[in-house]
Amino acid sequence: MHVLTDNIGFLMGGVLITVELTVLGFLGALLLGTILAVCRVSPITPLRVVASVYVEFFRNIPLLSLLVLVVFGLPDAGLTLSTFVSAWICLALSGSAFACEAIRGGINSVAVGQAEAARAIGLTFTQNLRFVILPQAFRVMVQPLVNTFIGVLLSSALAAVVSVNDLTGRAQFLNLESAEAVLCFLFAGAVYLVLALGSGAFGGWLERKVAIRR
Repeated sequence: MHVLTDNIGFLMGGVLITVELTVLGFLGALLLGTILAVCRVSPITPLRVVASVYVEFFRNIPLLSLLVLVVFGLPDAGLTLSTFVSAWICLALSGSAFACEAIRGGINSVAVGQAEAARAIGLTFTQNLRFVILPQAFRVMVQPLVNTFIGVLLSSALAAVVSVNDLTGRAQFLNLESAEAVLCFLFAGAVYLVLALGSGAFGGWLERKVAIRR
């Protein structure tokens, strides 16, 4: 047990890096996912095709493969990034495919009559999305987006494979130093569990907050 108590500051530093990586990765995924979702529901066919290809590619490629390609492939192309930035980009790219589908599902849940009424009063496609569709769709998106956030959080553990010094990376380091694999990874697993449960609870609270009271 002393391996944990003696290194609690070291481990908590890893927790902060994990949280930072998760939040940045999710924000990137949310931004890209929103743009992709708008393209997916756009009346312009090439935009729908490009967004569909993007989603299918990044939703079906393993994150570990993507990490290895970015970390070891980009330097060969003359672009060198830190492992943290590389992991952040990979989490954003991968998460955006799932965020896109969550947002598109929310958009599609809004009654067709709402969009038709907006067009009838002269709103453009962009104004329709901004003022009519997205505010209503957000209520449906909350839980799917929370699931995407939790997915980004748990996937961030793979960043340790490419030497990011996050919680998993530090647990792995302490395991190599002390041969206490069970204790080190039990602690790391418990922290991920608490963060995921906390995120789910916040999502439930937010969903109740934005729900329409009948």
